[in-house]
Amino acid sequence: MKITKAVFSVIILYLIVFWFGPQDLQAQGKKATVTIAAAADLRFAMDSIIHLYPNKSDVQVIYGSSGKFFEQLTKGAPFDIYFSADMEYPKKLETMGRTGSEIYAYGIGRLVIWSKSKGIELNSVEDLSSDNLKKIAIANPRHAPYGMRAEESLKHYGVYEKVKPKLVFGENISQTAQFVSTGAADAGIIALSLALSPTMQKINSDFILIPENTHRPLLQGAIITQRAKENKEAKAFFEFVQSENAKAVLAYFGFRQL
Repeated sequence: MKITKAVFSVIILYLIVFWFGPQDLQAQGKKATVTIAAAADLRFAMDSIIHLYPNKSDVQVIYGSSGKFFEQLTKGAPFDIYFSADMEYPKKLETMGRTGSEIYAYGIGRLVIWSKSKGIELNSVEDLSSDNLKKIAIANPRHAPYGMRAEESLKHYGVYEKVKPKLVFGENISQTAQFVSTGAADAGIIALSLALSPTMQKINSDFILIPENTHRPLLQGAIITQRAKENKEAKAFFEFVQSENAKAVLAYFGFRQL
């Protein structure tokens, strides 16, 4: 996916803003008309997409675990668009009649091994079994797709049982990355999209890509919710996410486009 000069400039501007000062994505005094529930791996990509969106003040985004959002949506949570870190949760909502659009597969995520310390020797998943590593962070596999895939990869390499006592679980993949970036864990299996973020790159720009054939694909899907099927603003943003500019942003943050 080719990134145009204009899109690249917006991404860089967003990253500079993130580094040097917070910015409210909503205009002061204006209530958002579109509320998004987004998987935590989208934090930087989605914020950048919203910065590109002409009516950015219409949009409010909340980040968390895909599974927790799924549970909330089944109980009638007031979200207009749902971006999951997998396809399973959107498909379940579709089966339940709780979607207001077809499922849009917006990209394929990747797992990486990341550590705050540049002195730790990490070349593969198997190295996570080293006695030099006392705590290893992954997202909670009970409700976070990235955690499920991390567990699958550990089992693929035959190190899960040895690593299991050292595992610490983040509520979502963003919290998992926070555990590692603050040193609360020696290393972690996190999303490539977060490893490419300004925060993580500033600490350590090195990471190890985990082969995709060691776990189920992280094909990620989004839907308009049933409650928002007539929401014109939600439809407009959902269409914008499918534009070439939005796809370029997702590609920039490591999401492979279909």
